[in-house]
Amino acid sequence: MAERRRFAYRRSLDQDASRPVRHPVVVVGGGLVGLTLALELVTEGIDVVVLERNDTVSEGSRSICQAKRSLEVWNRFDGLGDRIRARGVTWNTGKVFLRDQLLYQFDLQPEGGQQMPAFVNLQQYLVEEFLIEELLRRGGEIRWRHAAASVSQADDHVAVEVETPEGAYALEADWLVACDGAGSGVRKQVGLVPEGEVFADKFLITDVRMRPGFPAERRFWFEPPFHRGQTALLHRQADDVWRIDLQLDPDADVEREREPARVTQRVRAVLGEGVDFELEWVSVYVFQCRSLDRYLHGRVIFAGDAAHQVSPFGARGGNAGIQDANNLAWKLARVVRGSAGESLLASYEAERIVGNRVDILNSTRATDFMTPKTRATRSLRDAVLALAIGDTRFRAMVNSGRLSVPARYPDSPLSTPEQGNEGCAGGVELGSPAVDAPLRVDGRPAWLLSLLGGRFVLLVLGRGEGLPETMSVAGEVVDVVRIDGERIVDPEGLARRRYDLRPGACRLFRPDQYLAARRSSFDAAWLDGAVRTAVGR
Repeated sequence: MAERRRFAYRRSLDQDASRPVRHPVVVVGGGLVGLTLALELVTEGIDVVVLERNDTVSEGSRSICQAKRSLEVWNRFDGLGDRIRARGVTWNTGKVFLRDQLLYQFDLQPEGGQQMPAFVNLQQYLVEEFLIEELLRRGGEIRWRHAAASVSQADDHVAVEVETPEGAYALEADWLVACDGAGSGVRKQVGLVPEGEVFADKFLITDVRMRPGFPAERRFWFEPPFHRGQTALLHRQADDVWRIDLQLDPDADVEREREPARVTQRVRAVLGEGVDFELEWVSVYVFQCRSLDRYLHGRVIFAGDAAHQVSPFGARGGNAGIQDANNLAWKLARVVRGSAGESLLASYEAERIVGNRVDILNSTRATDFMTPKTRATRSLRDAVLALAIGDTRFRAMVNSGRLSVPARYPDSPLSTPEQGNEGCAGGVELGSPAVDAPLRVDGRPAWLLSLLGGRFVLLVLGRGEGLPETMSVAGEVVDVVRIDGERIVDPEGLARRRYDLRPGACRLFRPDQYLAARRSSFDAAWLDGAVRTAVGR
């Protein structure tokens, strides 16, 4: 079994202070979401402390499917997304089987011209190690074995009692972000309970180290011969580790199903005789599709599984949490610096609740299809599967987990409404994340997203006569990127087509690479108003 990396407990200077030390931001939880948020904030120049009750990265593979959008978010940190991709297993193809017959297969990224693949499979504990190294390299602080034991709020700060191996100490935070998972202790202390559905269905999940001849693709079975009447899922990961998910009966004995001999028997049925394997990690989980109705509670903010949970089929949990962090960080940084009012944080709640509701809806539908609860719904499900074998019209009804896609915010309060002919009808829509495209910069290959960094960016087609490379607009730095055909070239025309760019056209992107405004020609008053709108003024 792979040995998890461990980190030594260290005494903090806060423990010797005569009174609680105040920090701008305290993040509770050092998993995927907390680490990504801390990395974003440190990059914005915000001092942040991460409190992690354990001394190691996560146990087991957990969130293994790192989606394209997550890779794009991480890649802004000196190519971190590229490093994660190189370490993991890239895949774009998914296959769905009924028993031993292939129903259909699909390509998750049919449109080329993008730097990142649809998905990279890499165990959560390995991704966390990448994030930890990058955060520490940038001067971030993680306090291992420092647990947030209690949280209480005052008008202008949050008071935290921290438990350590050497006893408790107190600190304060202007803002506290709870990224401490589905069993969030902070959420319990604030007195919140997520609303939604907890399904009775149980699933066995196991990591297996082996070297079979399966390709790097997602394989999902309805009623496979090796696990009759149930569903199964197989994913390849790094280091010859494979993830197997097997549906269990709702009344299955959890402790019995975790027994190594029992798990080995089930895995042997999946792989067949003659395949040598070793069990790495075993767990049993139930589906949950739940969310808080609000993510902002005074100066305590919730993100990731602490705010919302979905069933694992569809790779929506961890990737949704990364989108939480990406959405929140630039807004919280401006509030901390005083360049935006606290009302800007309300857009985090508004936008991410919209995105997570879509995830919960898709996860609930997938769960209902995979595990029908009544004889009538099972008959309907089985009929759809049978018809899908020979009729492509029914394949769209087969639901083995709609896979994670970037959230869209069509009604975002941060987008500038378009009037008359000032906007453009085609291309990426307002409130949507940027779509990558290959470019050439100074004669060298480049990608559009690499030019859309952590600040506001105005993308212009043409030379943009009179526009400097950088502008100060409404208190924000706005970088100007000109696709001018000279220094920056769009060789395949993909950027022009994807954004419906015509000569003189402008597109304004937020620091999280979402499209905030667009216009057919530059206008200083328009840009000033669009930036003000995008920062909640």
